Amino acid sequence: MPYIQVRGVEHYYEWVGTSVPTGEKPVLVFLHGWAGSARYWESTASALSDRFDCLLYDMRGFGRSRLPLEPLALDYELETYADDLALFLDALGLQRVYLNAHSMGASVATLFLNRYGDRVIKAVLTCSGVFEYDEKAFTAFHTWGGQVIKYRPSWLAKIPLMDQVFMARFLYRSIPPAARRAFLEDYLMADYGTALNTIFTSVSKKATEVMPVEFAKLQVPVLLIAGEYDKIIPAHMGRYAASLNQQFVQFIQMANTAHFPMLEDAPTYLELVREFLENGPALAEV
Repeated sequence: MPYIQVRGVEHYYEWVGTSVPTGEKPVLVFLHGWAGSARYWESTASALSDRFDCLLYDMRGFGRSRLPLEPLALDYELETYADDLALFLDALGLQRVYLNAHSMGASVATLFLNRYGDRVIKAVLTCSGVFEYDEKAFTAFHTWGGQVIKYRPSWLAKIPLMDQVFMARFLYRSIPPAARRAFLEDYLMADYGTALNTIFTSVSKKATEVMPVEFAKLQVPVLLIAGEYDKIIPAHMGRYAASLNQQFVQFIQMANTAHFPMLEDAPTYLELVREFLENGPALAEV
């Protein structure tokens, strides 16, 4: 499997539809969300590989990008993950790309767009938005999240129907069983410190203050796609984020989907992404 070292971490990556970039098509880079991996982007990337050289990678501490045994002097701030992406692209010799990022990965991408905007042609942010700070709710979420992450025995993946139970909160429509199992497996093997600390950086008072400013500053064309029934990042949070920058951010709410619209309604999702990346922004809700 291909790996490339970024700041002392061997980052897993793969090209979809080709073993190496062709140089004849633009590069589309995919970023996954919290406790996930690039595996859930494979079907989307495969469908888009006719027009793009699609590049998947697992962010530091997630999926197949395992941390070394020796502790690293790196933090878990989203800005640091944005810098990781820049170094990752440098290591592969990629100067300008398209981005498609999901959930926590979309927050990382937003920060990347403002730090390295000259390196991105267009970006799709899937299930992203701005949280409103609620100290009591955030504290309860962090406490709950810490307990959930602490108790992750590997045998959970062997319990019948556990993948359905695990994914129930994230979905409105069903997705293939193999995809559900992959999500559970990725969650179980995520590095403990990474999974815990990125909860604190993704859902935090700082994020509620920083992200509205970041969305307002965007100067790269962005399509923000929200799932109508998303319980993790509700659609109204995405709508608000887009309203902060109507010049560069287009908002689409996909009907009858939740936190994984790219899997719950792949045909509609792919149509929206193709239209935006290849021609221009989509302008109507679906």
